[in-house]
Amino acid sequence: MAFFGKKNCDICNKKIGLLGNRKLEDGNLCKECAKKLSPFFSERKKSTVRDIKEQLAYREENREEVMKFNATRTLGRNTKVILDEDSQKFIVSSSRRWKEENPDVMDYSQVTGCNLRIDETQREKMQKDKEGNEISYNPRRYIYNYDFWMTIHVNHPYFDEIKFLINDSTISIEPPTGRVWIQGGSDMGQKSAEYRQCEEIAEEIKVALTQVRENIREDIAASKAPKTVQICPHCGATTTPDIQGRCEFCGGSVMQ
Repeated sequence: MAFFGKKNCDICNKKIGLLGNRKLEDGNLCKECAKKLSPFFSERKKSTVRDIKEQLAYREENREEVMKFNATRTLGRNTKVILDEDSQKFIVSSSRRWKEENPDVMDYSQVTGCNLRIDETQREKMQKDKEGNEISYNPRRYIYNYDFWMTIHVNHPYFDEIKFLINDSTISIEPPTGRVWIQGGSDMGQKSAEYRQCEEIAEEIKVALTQVRENIREDIAASKAPKTVQICPHCGATTTPDIQGRCEFCGGSVMQ
């Protein structure tokens, strides 16, 4: 039947194998081409063939940016935020060989915000009776589990957020012998060194990206601010100082 017939990828024109098709709004995409898309891109089913071709062209250009990227600072554990402080760019990657993964290279100024969400779940801690059956403590005791989710909001043509887990594995906190903890929350979490470390990592990432972003925006605003006409103290000319604050006629420094 035609329904089960093999299709061609509308990007590379190769035959798409069984279970290898990735549907587009107006065509088909093979899994090999799909792997080349940004890992943060999630709108594939709503994308046209033209949209995907444009993104793949961008991804090839991004490879050149990756090669020029000079990592000067790394934040995080498994998934890391890697900074190039000299060029004010960053990437997010969980790969040790990130240059081969072609991570999206972004400017600090593209960051619009950072949010941390701490997910808490709990399960009852049980004990065994003389017959080996699991029974509750009296009063009941609980084990609390925590996951730290960081979301970096960005102004990017192909995605608007980067979401990743800060902790390597779920952080579990058990009540110590002889004490009963009923309530969870941050007070409970603070009893764990790993919980506190994840909080510190999240804050470090947030400060690194948002503070620099604000500095960049302030510099841009200052550069666009209208210059006032002044009298040059060196040559006496009426001048509008250049971006370095120098007289346009004699080149002398003009105090503003």
